[in-house]
Amino acid sequence: MLSSIVLSNGIIQVTDKCKACDHCTSICPTHAIKGRLGEKHHIEVRKCINCGQCLINCPFGAINDVSMVDERIIKALKDPNKFVVVQEAPAVRVALGEEFGQAPGTNVKHKMYAALRKLGFDKVYDTEFTADLTITEEGTELIYRVFNALGVPGYEDFGPLPQFTSCCPAWVKYAEDKYPHVLPHISTAKSPQQMFGAISKTYLAEKLGVDPSSIYSVSVMPCTAKKYEC
Repeated sequence: MLSSIVLSNGIIQVTDKCKACDHCTSICPTHAIKGRLGEKHHIEVRKCINCGQCLINCPFGAINDVSMVDERIIKALKDPNKFVVVQEAPAVRVALGEEFGQAPGTNVKHKMYAALRKLGFDKVYDTEFTADLTITEEGTELIYRVFNALGVPGYEDFGPLPQFTSCCPAWVKYAEDKYPHVLPHISTAKSPQQMFGAISKTYLAEKLGVDPSSIYSVSVMPCTAKKYEC
C-alpha cells in the first residue's frame, strides 16, 4: 500500500509515486511545491491555495485529491431525522459523463439528478440558482462602490474600485497570501457554494417547513479549492 501525506482537506500527495521529475514545480502558481530534480517533492501547506493544478498536471499520478464522500454523508443519508440536500455545479454535469463513456461535454444533468435522488438525497438543486444570487449581490455592491467613488453621501462604508469577484476560494487565498492590499477590492458576497449553504438553512428551511437544524447540506463541486472553502 502506498504511503501518503495529507496536505490539506483538498489535496493529497502520494509520495511513493513521485518520480522527482520536477514538472509540478513549474505548474504551481505559488511556488508551494518544494524539492529539486531527482529528489522527492513535497507541498508546503501554508503556501498551497488548493487550485489543483499540480494534481491534473502530474504525469505519474503522484498527487490525488481527497475524497470528501465519507461516513458523515452516508450516515446523514441513512438518518431519518436528517433532511439531506445537495447542490451540483454546472461544470460537473458536462464533465462527469466522459467517465461513463459519454462524449466529452455531454450534459448528464438529468442522470445526475436521478442518481442523487436514488442515493437518498431529499432535494437536488442547481448551483446556478445561487450563482444568480451571488451576481445580484456583487452587482448591487458594485453600484454602491461606484457611488462611494463618486462621493455620494451615505456610501462611505463601501470599498474601493475596481471590484473583484469572491467566487473562487483559490483566488481569495492567493490574494490573502500574496497581495493582501487587494483584499478591500474583493467583493464581500459569498460564493455560490457558500450562498447555497446559507439559504438552505434559512429560506429553504422556511419554504419547505423543515427544521433548519435537521438540514444536512452537501456540495458536488468541480475543483479542489471548493473543498477547502467548505
